[in-house]
Amino acid sequence: MSTVSLVPFDAAAFAANALSSPANLAAVLDHTLLKPEATRQQVLQLCAEAAEHRFACAMVNPYWVQTAASALAGTGIKVGVVIGFPLGATLSASKRDETARVLKQGAHDIDMVLNVGLLKSGEAADYEAVKQDIRGVVQLSHDAGAIVKVILETCLLTFEEKLRASEIALSAGADFIKTSTGFSTGGATADDIALMRGVAGSRAGVKASGGIRSLADITTMLNAGASRVGASASVRILAELAGHAAPPPASSGY
Repeated sequence: MSTVSLVPFDAAAFAANALSSPANLAAVLDHTLLKPEATRQQVLQLCAEAAEHRFACAMVNPYWVQTAASALAGTGIKVGVVIGFPLGATLSASKRDETARVLKQGAHDIDMVLNVGLLKSGEAADYEAVKQDIRGVVQLSHDAGAIVKVILETCLLTFEEKLRASEIALSAGADFIKTSTGFSTGGATADDIALMRGVAGSRAGVKASGGIRSLADITTMLNAGASRVGASASVRILAELAGHAAPPPASSGY
């Protein structure tokens, strides 16, 4: 199993560019609202903020995709959605069905949770099943012109499992590998981002998510090799970069 890409990714240059202006930083931020009690009005506010600040996408739960797609129509801002969330242990057929339905409703960024328990089962057949679980979602998404970010839930994995999960996701065609759901025992760490970037090289993106609440957090993740960051505090973080205060974001809790 290959664990290192031969093509380097210039994390320092990417970070410097992303942090050079609020607009550039917004372009690598997934503005996120995944708390279970999120209301329609909060989803609409998330979308309004995403359109105003030009975030990479507005990330919502599947039920809200149609609402978000309608709110963002004509803005050019993508709708992101989580699949098999937050455990990853749903049937592969269910993940594919969920993916197909949200794609039809206007989703573009598909953030799916890897089957963590299957990966940790540790047999060759299990690894192949994890790969096929991902590939089914990837094929549907790519056929629709969408992208897939595979959530590894790194806080539940050993060092070797993180390497293996990253490589399996990439071999299945993932566009990004992503650290966390934000709903487990831990979120993104710089060490995990660096490890994942070491595997991905320039083959794919690396997304940091979970517990990212400040400009310092984002700076750390970008310098470690992240090329996308998921956060609910996105508006406040942009204001921090711009050097002025902003009201607390409505989309807290990720």
